[in-house]
Amino acid sequence: MNSRTELLSYPTVREGLLYETKAHMIQCNLCERRCLIHESKRGFCKTRMNIEGKLYTLVYGDINALESRPIEIKPFFHFYPGSSALTFSTWSCNFTCPWCQNFHLSRKHPEPENANFIAPEAIVKMAVDNKDDGLCGSFTEPTLLIEYCLDAFPLAKEKGLYNCFVSNGYMTLEALRMLRKAGMDAIKIDMKGNSEVYKKYCAADSEVVWRNIKEAKHLGMHVEIVNLVITGVNDSEACLMDIISRCKEIDPYVPLHFTRYHAAYKFSSPATKKETLEKAYIMAKDEGIKFPYVGNIPGHEYENTYCPSCGEVLIRRSGYRVTAFNLKDKRCLRCGEAIPIVRHSKHI
Repeated sequence: MNSRTELLSYPTVREGLLYETKAHMIQCNLCERRCLIHESKRGFCKTRMNIEGKLYTLVYGDINALESRPIEIKPFFHFYPGSSALTFSTWSCNFTCPWCQNFHLSRKHPEPENANFIAPEAIVKMAVDNKDDGLCGSFTEPTLLIEYCLDAFPLAKEKGLYNCFVSNGYMTLEALRMLRKAGMDAIKIDMKGNSEVYKKYCAADSEVVWRNIKEAKHLGMHVEIVNLVITGVNDSEACLMDIISRCKEIDPYVPLHFTRYHAAYKFSSPATKKETLEKAYIMAKDEGIKFPYVGNIPGHEYENTYCPSCGEVLIRRSGYRVTAFNLKDKRCLRCGEAIPIVRHSKHI
């Protein structure tokens, strides 16, 4: 174990936000696990530590992946289509999904002595130099980088960049509101399934995620929902309908993506059947979801955006590229239907 003096000398170790003292422990209020952490111990996610009665993040600017990526790969389909975001992540996660696609990052705990520190000013400069349109926390749970994002996002805004998260949506309301105030424009939330799926595989409460989707909408953020449909876990009609109906209750215009799972980490179940994803898409349409999508099947017709009024193809996609954009002033060129899309990029 590193000494206190040694730990605090590393640039990625900073006093954290959102905590309070509870008897001889501290309570982390970053996510809804609200861990009670003893002296010299770490919380569930292993990125936050009690050092002499104060909470410290061990991952401030500890960036383990950094790449310019199309916004469609997140997927965001109604947020700056055709743009690119400098995408970054850190170690660990506050969920334990056994099918994690990025387990090489999410299952490794931070080591401040071996950290790759990138200052907020530096990451924003990289985005500008790369001619990216924004920043995106992704790959692992970006909420764990909250202190870093609260510093980086306002700097990005000053340079005309957008800010977004690809998240499991398990942060506290306090954290979500702080991110919005700092300049977070959009959030894509992964819905794992119904309440039983969350309890069994994530030891978590699905109601927290639905609450945060509502709050993000209320705060004025752009929201999209993704359901990774996993064979034998959340691919039943009942589970799919649970997600569809809850999404519709919040806003039938929220884009709802059903994406194909492939075996990863501890899961070896076969890839999601194409027919299952197509069934989910049709169920969503029948229930009144205006913009359902099928993902991880390149070239599928259901990855395009269609006008919910006349059926015209509004945005045609090929993989993660936008190949046609048939909107003017956010309206369908054929029938004039208003389409809720955050203004399109300069690249279109």
